[in-house]
Amino acid sequence: MSDTVENMDDGSIKDDTDARGTLGWFKPQDSSGVILGSLDSEDYFMNYPKRGKCLIFNHKMFESHTGLNKRNGTDADSARLYVRFRELGFDAKVYTDLKVKEVQKELQKIGKEDHTEYSCFVCCILSHGEQGIIYAADGHYKTELLFAPFRGDVCPTLAGKPKMFFIQACQGDRLDSGVSLQSKESSDSDTNQRNLRIPTHADFLIVYSTVPGFYSWRNTTNGSWFVQSFSTALQKHGYDKDILQILTIVNRRVAYDFESFTPQDANMHLKKQVPCVTSTLTKNVRFRPIH
Repeated sequence: MSDTVENMDDGSIKDDTDARGTLGWFKPQDSSGVILGSLDSEDYFMNYPKRGKCLIFNHKMFESHTGLNKRNGTDADSARLYVRFRELGFDAKVYTDLKVKEVQKELQKIGKEDHTEYSCFVCCILSHGEQGIIYAADGHYKTELLFAPFRGDVCPTLAGKPKMFFIQACQGDRLDSGVSLQSKESSDSDTNQRNLRIPTHADFLIVYSTVPGFYSWRNTTNGSWFVQSFSTALQKHGYDKDILQILTIVNRRVAYDFESFTPQDANMHLKKQVPCVTSTLTKNVRFRPIH
């Protein structure tokens, strides 16, 4: 948050639940989505008429009562993401400095839309944060608010399709001092129809710029380490690698290529960072060119 720094057969056994769910205001709809392509394919079917929508929530300014600093450099991140996802065929839109209720309203609106002609969905968040929460202009909201409108039972036209979230924000205030190492060199679609039930939380990819509990760093001119690396990797490998391969490259670049430089503040100097990927994807996501 610092400014210098951010199964399945027909006889399945029914299991009980151990906890009460959250965000119950997202009412499940008729969850009978239809997906194209072979169910046995290793890759998601990405040849729908349109690639998908890409929402970019760019939070730079915050109301004074939040006590949050201006996020200099975030506009560079926003511009990079907009260009990269447009290049990949997404319908991208940037939202700037929305309040909590405005973020919630927009997510609910998009979640209720018909995504039948879209292959996937992307949402990017650029803001301050702490573990489990994201800040908007006037306060914070739980990260679950981002995902709930797009669950398979809430947004059936995205069921079975990849829903990807990229979050550039701190997840705490711990600092990673790194560890020293020495490098040593060593010598077509399915015509058969099948009924399928899938978990409502399947097919999500959630990527945080840093691991839980830690800072996420941002250069006040060039933007965040994570978005710089992600943008470069998408530009170079967007069409020849699947998204998890791309994100492995991003992890490597952030981990190896960046280190904080704040000699005037010894506690913040020479610190490291690595992104964190959480996936319930059931296939590979490949952004093949749209013809």
